Amino acid sequence: MISGRAWRPLIMGRGAVASNHPVATHVGLDILRAGGSAADAAVAVSLCLGVVEPFMSGLGGDGFYHVFDGTSYVYEGTGAAPTAATASRFIDGLPDAGPLSISPPGALAGLAMMHALHGRMSFADLCAPAIRIARDGFLTGHTYRRFVVLDGWRLRAHSLGGAVYLPGDKPPPVATRIRNPALADSLKEIAKSGIETFYRGTLASRIVEDLAKLGSLVTGTDLAATEAIRRTPISISYRGYQIVQTPPVSTGFALLQELAILEHFDLAAIAEDTTSLVHLMVEAKKLAFLDREQFATDPAAADIPIDQILSADRIAGLANEIDPHKAADRPLSGPASAGHTTYFCVVSREGQAVSAIQSLNAPFGSGVMLANTGIVMNNRMTCWHLDPDHPNYLMPGKKVRQTMNAPIVLKEGKLWAVLGTPGADNQVQVNMQAIVGLIDLGLDPQQVVEAPRWWSDQPGQGANWPHSGDCSLSVETSYASDILDGLRALGHRLKLVPPLEGPCSLEVIRVADDGIKIAGSDPRRDGWAAAHD
Repeated sequence: MISGRAWRPLIMGRGAVASNHPVATHVGLDILRAGGSAADAAVAVSLCLGVVEPFMSGLGGDGFYHVFDGTSYVYEGTGAAPTAATASRFIDGLPDAGPLSISPPGALAGLAMMHALHGRMSFADLCAPAIRIARDGFLTGHTYRRFVVLDGWRLRAHSLGGAVYLPGDKPPPVATRIRNPALADSLKEIAKSGIETFYRGTLASRIVEDLAKLGSLVTGTDLAATEAIRRTPISISYRGYQIVQTPPVSTGFALLQELAILEHFDLAAIAEDTTSLVHLMVEAKKLAFLDREQFATDPAAADIPIDQILSADRIAGLANEIDPHKAADRPLSGPASAGHTTYFCVVSREGQAVSAIQSLNAPFGSGVMLANTGIVMNNRMTCWHLDPDHPNYLMPGKKVRQTMNAPIVLKEGKLWAVLGTPGADNQVQVNMQAIVGLIDLGLDPQQVVEAPRWWSDQPGQGANWPHSGDCSLSVETSYASDILDGLRALGHRLKLVPPLEGPCSLEVIRVADDGIKIAGSDPRRDGWAAAHD
């Protein structure tokens, strides 16, 4: 059975926050204690994460904000491809970094729309913690150091960002204080003038001026056209629970399809047979990713047959394709990576919840930090496909498909769990493992978070250009050796990593029947949960 000891304690209280950084978590908890809503806390957490995790998210990125307040709402904050971005400009492939990899950022627009409809504190007050931390500095930890070691090259290509985040042109020791006064000034301008300044005002002018000097395709017109969208969530019933998900342009429907396939199998009955349990989940993932590749696109550019994808007949047919005794090779047809993102969740004392995810795409995004604003820009352009027959084909003004998804679980119409993780293609795989752990195996949030983790890779599945992949199943060696041998015997090609060194960074909050929030956080990064009474 996938359980075992959890090394961190459960965090419990009437209101809870779980994020990928302790500073951001405690900022969110302060907002809840001050009487703010979950949406208020989410704004403050989001902005703080953009300061203390500059390699993961920020004003230069995108985000999805899923609110449950008796009803679910999804606020999509994503930009479209620049007007000048055509496939013919990239005949040699899409750049992974630099000015041409930048798309208009939408996260701030999504946050503001969510706050306008669900917040009760002033937006300016919610900016204050991030302003202070950007001005006075934050202290680096092991996760920060790991990412600058791996991806500091992005910053070195653009010396301004390197000067801020790589002092002395080398990974800083733990507990180095990092300040970004230009970013603090940008946040102060947003606090004073609202988000209009970022997209169409004084701050926008400074952003566009820097982008033009660098040779980016993003213009003032592209930035001004960026607006948030409130979308209706999609959902399925899974063993009596409702799994509510972010709809396209998010590829969250892949998680729903995975779980719908698994409902055809009695996972609780094989809980002690971890080899079979993992095998069934991996095979469900492979099937769901075939449909992800076939259908995922901007819903404004093509009809996405969600009802068909999740129909009972289709799901039953897919479940019948799984051989319980043999792993299948399911390469994705056509040209189809690990993205870097951050996830957090908040549940207030009153029960309002936010499941949120935001990203620069790659670590430090494009590597470009704008001189006039201190903003690190995304490299979202690298997620496009250049095959005109692919649904995710690059076109000006079209939105790129997003691996980001932010699920919520309901039981009998009431909030039961909020969870999610960063991790590009691995997100819906790890979210599936978490939901199976909570519902089928009866694990608590911290057990779910610390459970041994696997992730499957199919040829052609990679989110980023050139959309590569192989036929591997990567697993943490916290699985017992007999389980690993059993997976090999079924035909899985294993790649091994040490315990707690797999991808993603799960954050989970469960709501007990009496309203107590039970939270777990992932030690694989700097995940941290906190709660109050």
